[in-house]
Amino acid sequence: MIRFLITCLAVGLALATSAMAQSSPGPLRIEITEGVIEPLPFAAPVFIAENAAAADVAQDITRVISADLRGTGLFREIPSSAYISTITSFDSPVQYADWKAINAQALITGSVEQTANGQLVVRFRLFDVFADQQLGEGLQFVGSPDSWRRMAHNVADQVYERITGEGGYFDTRVAFISETGPKNARLKRLAIMDYDGANVQYLTDSRNIVLAPRFSPNGDRVIFTSYESGFPRVYLLDVATVQRRQLEGLPDTMSFAPRFSPDGNRIVYSEESGGNTDIYLYDLNTGQRTRLTEAPSIETAPSFSPDGSQIVFESDRSGRQQIYVMPASGGEARRISQGQVGRYGTPVWSPRGDLIAFTFQNAGRFHIGVMRTDGSEERLLTASFLDEGPTWAPNGRVIMFTRETAGADGAPALYSVDISGRNLQRVATPGMASDPAWSPLLP
Repeated sequence: MIRFLITCLAVGLALATSAMAQSSPGPLRIEITEGVIEPLPFAAPVFIAENAAAADVAQDITRVISADLRGTGLFREIPSSAYISTITSFDSPVQYADWKAINAQALITGSVEQTANGQLVVRFRLFDVFADQQLGEGLQFVGSPDSWRRMAHNVADQVYERITGEGGYFDTRVAFISETGPKNARLKRLAIMDYDGANVQYLTDSRNIVLAPRFSPNGDRVIFTSYESGFPRVYLLDVATVQRRQLEGLPDTMSFAPRFSPDGNRIVYSEESGGNTDIYLYDLNTGQRTRLTEAPSIETAPSFSPDGSQIVFESDRSGRQQIYVMPASGGEARRISQGQVGRYGTPVWSPRGDLIAFTFQNAGRFHIGVMRTDGSEERLLTASFLDEGPTWAPNGRVIMFTRETAGADGAPALYSVDISGRNLQRVATPGMASDPAWSPLLP
């Protein structure tokens, strides 16, 4: 685990109020509530290696920070070949005129040291070039050499937060289903990785079909569906120990599509009984099971609101799949999807509480979309042969999902897109992948 030491390395916090892509001096800020047209240019010289042992990792850390920022679509890195100034010491004064000359609006500097006791010390500063001042306090991160990627992600999170005013999402993990084999005989394993595809770890083998992993609110557990017993049942897995167990107290029927409550003490899931599928609440501490819906239709894909007071789910009670919201204790549900054509499914509440992401199917095409929690302002962000299963980054501004290509050789992969519909990109995985679930920021 990384230990964070917040150190005041300089004073001065630039006010963050102006729009991005400034052509004149002013406070540095990216507004991401609307579509961004011009990525903000930044420079990130290789962090200074304070000793020989830190030389390689200093380059690796700088590389990861830059990749994190570029990957958002909000930032554009200025190549080192364009630099006029060089950074030779962490404490050297910044030559602002040299960085203005190459239109670097943000400058990231840092240092890396490997101490005698084997710890890695990473320091960084962020500068608003056109305001001629440091943006926020310098920070120092201390951890083991194995945690260098996490420290790089934390630096990137700090830069992102200070410039956009939004929380970062780089120091996170993604649980997903790793797939191998031909389309008609896929083998599936539950896996976990850093958000950028590094450090892949397999949590199950491929003997049984596994589906729909979901993180607990603090990221220490994953709940998922497995066919280990011959039909779908809900399992709980501890990420640290990789120990898993089937939930006790559930009837000998199909249970699937589980999600945690915001407090992590309950799950909401679907259960099939007598040919009918309804939504149930399960208390992980007591094993108590409560039925939340009673309708002759299919109710599934439930997801809690961030405050735990409501549940959004999909139902075909109107004749085709639509999205509904009900109190977390059950009761009357109201339909929020307002489209007159197509099918809506897999709704999931944003961590910010302002939007619901969903899958939309119409005229042979699949889309990932978002809408307000009352169903208004619906927007489709993607379109392809098959896009499905959205999951939110912890800042509520980026969505990851599964995209599968058509044909006998069609294969699933993970993609991400921001809520404006920009910056669609494929997520790095070692092979075919589906059913992503984004973790909260790591502790």
